[in-house]
Amino acid sequence: MMSEGTARRARTPLGTSGIAVRPVGLGLMGMSQFYGRADPDASADTIRDAIELGVELLDTSDYYGASSATPGQPVAGFGHNEELLGRALKGRRDRAVVATKFSARPTPAGRSFFDGRPTYVKAACEASLKRLGTDWIDLYYYHRLDPAVPVEDTVGAMAELVAEGKVRAIGLSEVPADVLRRAHAVHPVSALQSEYSLWERGIEATVLPECRRLGVTVVAYSPLGRGMLTGAFARDTAFGQDDFRSTLPKFQGANFAHNRQLVDELEEFAAGAGASPGQIALAWLLARHHDIVPIPGTKRIANVRANLAATSVRLSADDTAHLDALFDPARVRGGRYGVLNTLPEDTKS
Repeated sequence: MMSEGTARRARTPLGTSGIAVRPVGLGLMGMSQFYGRADPDASADTIRDAIELGVELLDTSDYYGASSATPGQPVAGFGHNEELLGRALKGRRDRAVVATKFSARPTPAGRSFFDGRPTYVKAACEASLKRLGTDWIDLYYYHRLDPAVPVEDTVGAMAELVAEGKVRAIGLSEVPADVLRRAHAVHPVSALQSEYSLWERGIEATVLPECRRLGVTVVAYSPLGRGMLTGAFARDTAFGQDDFRSTLPKFQGANFAHNRQLVDELEEFAAGAGASPGQIALAWLLARHHDIVPIPGTKRIANVRANLAATSVRLSADDTAHLDALFDPARVRGGRYGVLNTLPEDTKS
């Protein structure tokens, strides 16, 4: 199922924006928070090396670094991830498609709120441009909805940023189909970012069909199930307090043990295919339709290489049907988030 000739798969358009990217991007959030300690210098090197390997879509947020997996733990700081990306982009800006987000803001008490006011949209954009060291943002996302502000008002302000040349395309994150429709009526939405993977398929009922009806590209975060679908975790894995997974139901007790059995079956399938389980998980997404861009996250360039190799994996219709059944939502145990999670964050791996 591995084919060297298919590695150079055609780029995927981001909606009707005129921007197109190679089919596997890179999520950067774990370089600043949620997955244990990270080395900023090593992370910047990973970003630079990823660009050299051909990765184009680089995904960040002004919020990444603003909170920790556990209240009271030290944090890198609001804007840390954008500053990190800005360092890595020097001399490489024209080879990258930069995606960042606004709206999530930390409070002094260590919680979060969402700000979609038009005045804040513009202020947040200016601050992101400065941290990124660039004159434009390729894809600017509304990170999470502000319940106090109509989405039309927020998207209207984002459209003004496009008119001013500060933003090339706009996106939304984690919104239902009706909100996507309302936003798209104000200005074309190029991308909808949401968690989507073999073991998290909630968008398939209504959101994914609406994206396809409107011509909106799906950017899939956590396409490797926060690392679970790579087979990296043993049955006795214990996640530290500085690791976001320690709070998530899918990784708890009996849920973890059950879900690990599903991954055993994925590993068996992958071995027969001559690929890694993570590559199969990414290939499954890439086989769904040519309007999905997964953005697995990692701190290590070896993992970037492995993820890019997933574009050389071809799955038959029978293969995808088998994987669909293996990870039928009824077989996966545990919800997406626990009661202690104040911001359902885009932990990308």
